[in-house]
Amino acid sequence: MSSSEPSVAPEDGADALSSVVIEVLAADAAVAAAEARRTRALARAGHLALREMAGQRASSREAELAMREVASELAAAQHLSDRTVQAQISRALVLTDHLPVTLDAWESGRLSRVHVHAIMDAASAVPVERRAEFDGLAAATAEGLSPGRLRSRLAILAESVQPTTLTERHRAGRATRGVRVVPGENGMSDLIATLPTVLAVAVHDRLTQQARAIIDARQDQPAPAGPGVRAGADGPRPPAVDGPASASPPGPSEPDTRTMDHVRADVLADLLLTAAPDADPTRTDDGAGTLGAIRARIQVVVPALTMLRPGRENANPAELVGHGPIDADTAGRLADATRVPWDRVITHPITGAVLHTDTYQRTAAIDRYLRARDRHCRWPGCTVPAVRCEIDHNHDWARGGRTEVCNLCCFCQRHHTQKQFTRWKVRQLDGGVMEFTSPTGRVYTDSPHPYPPGVRFTEASEESPPQPVPPPVERAPF
Repeated sequence: MSSSEPSVAPEDGADALSSVVIEVLAADAAVAAAEARRTRALARAGHLALREMAGQRASSREAELAMREVASELAAAQHLSDRTVQAQISRALVLTDHLPVTLDAWESGRLSRVHVHAIMDAASAVPVERRAEFDGLAAATAEGLSPGRLRSRLAILAESVQPTTLTERHRAGRATRGVRVVPGENGMSDLIATLPTVLAVAVHDRLTQQARAIIDARQDQPAPAGPGVRAGADGPRPPAVDGPASASPPGPSEPDTRTMDHVRADVLADLLLTAAPDADPTRTDDGAGTLGAIRARIQVVVPALTMLRPGRENANPAELVGHGPIDADTAGRLADATRVPWDRVITHPITGAVLHTDTYQRTAAIDRYLRARDRHCRWPGCTVPAVRCEIDHNHDWARGGRTEVCNLCCFCQRHHTQKQFTRWKVRQLDGGVMEFTSPTGRVYTDSPHPYPPGVRFTEASEESPPQPVPPPVERAPF
């Protein structure tokens, strides 16, 4: 995403908002510069402690106390805890010693603290000897992106510099899967399941769809049949007694005011304890309700060359859209097991831009093309996957807009509504680039994230003869 100053005079009433935007941007730059300077100062304090620790034995308690001593000095001056400051010093050392390009971009105001923390989190999985390479790539990628979009791209960048393949590390990671209970307060506990990312995202997606169906059904619920009685297809019936009390919806005389998080938790408990969503108010019999028919939806991009050459998957990994890379084994099993047709996406061999998708049904072809090109909602900064988005006519169909890909894009429901009912203006440029004009006249552009190019130029060597140019890369969003 890129932006520019207003190219035209803002609409009436937008002058005040424009001045606020200018003031906020200036304040952001000043804050970023100040935070980066503070980070450098904390790093200097950390290096002082490290030099003191160097004179101690590696196992000596005095060596650790040197760091605590420095942290305590700073903490007392700032009225903070020494543990907090010591953690800040540790992060500052990582930035100055391993991510200097990112720190420079932060200090110049090109990145915010949230962007920097996202880069640091992604860098934690990168071997120390590869972090310099990752640092330059990450800082360049981060400019112009929202933190939400940045995280998934950083995950792919981190994979590209890993010395081992994602498949090898995923196999080791699967050994850590499990379920545990962490006791909390007020009679509550956290049920934590460690699962492969594809399964975890799919579980959350299905719970979200089921919870949304329950919430949407509230306005359609009939009047209560009486205390302690639930209306069924053949008349009133008593409430279910085999489900957990904590997972049951409010009684017939009480309004259902549960939030999305509440309903997700209730449905999860029902499914795990009764194998049926008993909290489903749309049920019409004693069996599983309509929620039982809801299945998870995820969007996966699988490069054809990665499937053919899994040993090189790090250079071009399969991607769970909106979340990051997945290993080739998982992608292969999805490709073999799913009954949903895959879309073959033909991309430009040099730029990686989407050229077209293969399909037989013309209407479906347009939707599949847009999902492949856009991947997510195209509103600046939004990361809602394209499979959850609505298709928008950038130039309204009712006003002569044509139903073709150069006038269509993916917007989530929130931003589709915003485009229709606010003063924001949207138009599509060549190559699927979206241009947004704000009420203050500022122009922002959002370009489709290209797929990795099918042709890579490397230095020729005697040991590795030139490789033939591969065919156009094929992608298949699920």
